[in-house]
Amino acid sequence: MIYLLYGTDTIKSRKKLHTLLDSLFLKKPDASFVRASAENFDESRIDEFVGGQGLFENKYIIVFDNLFEDKETKNAILKKLKEISKSQNIFIFLEEKLNKTELNRFEKYAEKIQKIDIEGQTQKKKFDIFSLTDAFGRKDKKGLWVLYQKAKLNNVSDEEVHGILFWQVKSMILSLNAKDAKESGLNPFVFRKSLGFLKNYSESELKKISSTLVSLYHDTRRGIHEMDTALERFILGI
Repeated sequence: MIYLLYGTDTIKSRKKLHTLLDSLFLKKPDASFVRASAENFDESRIDEFVGGQGLFENKYIIVFDNLFEDKETKNAILKKLKEISKSQNIFIFLEEKLNKTELNRFEKYAEKIQKIDIEGQTQKKKFDIFSLTDAFGRKDKKGLWVLYQKAKLNNVSDEEVHGILFWQVKSMILSLNAKDAKESGLNPFVFRKSLGFLKNYSESELKKISSTLVSLYHDTRRGIHEMDTALERFILGI
C-alpha cells in the first residue's frame, strides 16, 4: 500500500505525516517502523521492504523521506512502484517536488495522494545541514563560511556542524580505496557523493583534516577554546 504526501509546504507535509503515522500505529500498534532518507537508503533493500514482515505483525510501516533527491534511487523506486503497491507493508512517500511523469506513476499505484503547497507568503525553508558537507566537499571555503553563519541563525549547534563535517571527512576517507559502496561500508548515495569530492583533496589532506577535527573537539571539551571560534578558524583554513 502506498501513501504519497508531496508539495512545497514541507512543514505542513511533515505534520500530516506525523498525523498519518499516529493513525496507522493506532490500528497496527505492533507494526515495525522504518524511515529511509537519501543519506541512509540502500537500493538493495527495496525487495526486502516489499516482502518483509515484522516479528509479531504482518506489516512494516516505511517512510521514504525525500528519496527522489537522488536520481538513481528515484529511478530504482519508480521501476518497483507496482510491486511496492501490492506489498502487505505500508509505504509513505514524502517528497517536495514531483514532475508530471512521476506523479502519473503514483496516481496509477497509490492508495492516497495528497498535495500540500504553500499558500500566500513564501515559507521559510528549514536549513539543510547537508549543504555544509557539499560546500566542504567542493572545497568552497567562502560558501562553507556563509552556510555556517546561516546554520547558526537557524539554531544549528556548533556540535552538530562539527559532527556533520567530521562525518563527511570520514566518508571520503572510507571511499578512497574502496571498489564500491559495499566495500566502503557506506550507502550508495553517500559513497557516490564522497567519490565526487575526492578530486578536491589528497589523502594526506583528509587525514590531517580528520585529526584536526578530533583535536578541535577535545580541546573544546578541555576549555582550551570555544567551539564556534575554532570552527570558524577551521573553515577559513581549508
